[in-house]
Amino acid sequence: MDYKLLKNIQGPSDVKKLSESELIELAAEIREALFNRTTKIGGHFGPNFGAVELTIALHYVFESPIDQFVFDVAHQTYPHKMLTGRAVAYYDDAHFGDVCGFTHPDESEHDMFYIGHTSTSVSLATGLAKGRDVTGKKGNVVAIIGDGSLSGGEALEGIDYAGEMDTNLIIVVNDNEQSIAENHGGLYKNLEQLRKSAGTCENNLFRAMGLDYKYVEEGNDIQTLIKAFSEVKDIDHPIVVHVHTQKGKGYPPAEKDKEEWHYAIPFNRETGEKYGGGGESYSDIFADYMLEKIKKDDSVVCVTAAIPGVAGLTEVVRGLMGKNYVDVGIAEEQAVAMCSGIAKNGGKPVFVTNATFAQRVYDQVTQDVGLNSSAVTIVLFSASIFGMGDATHIGISAMDMFTNVPGIVYLSPTNREEFMAMLDYSLEQNDHPTIIAVPCDGVNAAEYEVAKSYGEFNKYQVCEKGEKVAVLALGDFFNIGRKAASLIEEKTGTKATLVNPRYASGVDTALLDELIKNHDTIVTLEDGILEGGFGQKIASYLGGKNVRVLNFGLEKRYYDGISTDEVLKMNRLTPEQICEDTTTI
Repeated sequence: MDYKLLKNIQGPSDVKKLSESELIELAAEIREALFNRTTKIGGHFGPNFGAVELTIALHYVFESPIDQFVFDVAHQTYPHKMLTGRAVAYYDDAHFGDVCGFTHPDESEHDMFYIGHTSTSVSLATGLAKGRDVTGKKGNVVAIIGDGSLSGGEALEGIDYAGEMDTNLIIVVNDNEQSIAENHGGLYKNLEQLRKSAGTCENNLFRAMGLDYKYVEEGNDIQTLIKAFSEVKDIDHPIVVHVHTQKGKGYPPAEKDKEEWHYAIPFNRETGEKYGGGGESYSDIFADYMLEKIKKDDSVVCVTAAIPGVAGLTEVVRGLMGKNYVDVGIAEEQAVAMCSGIAKNGGKPVFVTNATFAQRVYDQVTQDVGLNSSAVTIVLFSASIFGMGDATHIGISAMDMFTNVPGIVYLSPTNREEFMAMLDYSLEQNDHPTIIAVPCDGVNAAEYEVAKSYGEFNKYQVCEKGEKVAVLALGDFFNIGRKAASLIEEKTGTKATLVNPRYASGVDTALLDELIKNHDTIVTLEDGILEGGFGQKIASYLGGKNVRVLNFGLEKRYYDGISTDEVLKMNRLTPEQICEDTTTI
């Protein structure tokens, strides 16, 4: 495709010059550019295909960046990027690396925030509106939020506050009847009523919260949207424009299976076949484990917050789990507090999520779970630098946050069998909350004995006995530690001791006291931030001892768009660098 219109769009002013027929052609070219990028390198698929006409209409009517757009999550911002001078990153393969997957102020003045977590746009927009007013600036503030994001607590807090504002604020609700998986929560019953009644039903969540309201049924018709947005432009009070769109529009497989096509890895456009993947995964291991556990024990409840696919909980698996499966929607705080209640009444709750989203639940883990010693199991995927991506979705802070909460037992398995044994242990005990960090460096089989119980807290496992140097390699970094220990032996001629700590939340003081009798160097490795992390706990205990302690982990910073290999090298975390630093006095 030659992209004759898209190539000439250098900014929103160029969109305004197009005729009605050209705007329709522009939408087709945008979808072709989306295909070009996502078929080759993947990306958020369904949300962007459904928001093409919406985005064109927004830029046709409003005057970005004087009028400020805040996109929730930014899952649907690829068309926005194309219309603000970045289209080449979608139709020209050589420029794929020019943009990240989310809005980013460093990329364009048309991007207000760098955001990758959901339910934030309305709150941010209320702040922009207040800032505009107190500084005497002009312009519209427009928040664009998907229906799935409305279940998030921050979204409801933002809407609640917006309802008492008396200034320009436009909230566009992009309602495609879908979160990542299906929507969950009572408010979606009202959205359905609003759609069926064309916005006229008596029950109206938005009006009930003090907001003006407008409904648009034809959310993929450019002229209808232009008319609607023109009517609310420069409005003097907050209003919700509820737009009904079709997720995945323009690609039949994505229109049919919205969950599968929310995000796509590279795929064949003609067949829909996705490339890559395959082989054993911890997602499948977890899903199979939970199915078997629920079959044997009806008190086990698996809880997710809108991302079941992360944990292998497909629609089929969810169906087999029946009432023992709960999806609370995008509402992680609800999930964790609910789990504490389930445990209080004798149930065995397992909350599974990505580590990056667990950042939201620090208060619930501390208060509702930790302070109450609730026997909740939290399973964290992607608490690691492995599989690096945008800074918005890296879960390397989880260990620092949660290992310092009193009463939390944070376990870091190194292999398949250890992961399953830790799940077994956590679900069978009723005394304390447990967090289990799912390994991210591939599925490895156990090569050393695997404990059946982890009730003897902070008992580390000595896998290889040596002297002089002891390598304590936690979780994902166990294999790096093993390779480093081997290199140390090759270089010095002395076998190093290799330890699997297993517990990220505590110190095996008895083992450390024993090690320092015939070791002069203790090395710690952790897949997390060094400050306040596992290694510093070890160093603190050994601070008054006659032993050298070397902590290897991650510098506290945002790692954005950097490969795992680069991060390992920049933090001197390759086996070769660890060996060099350990053997150099």
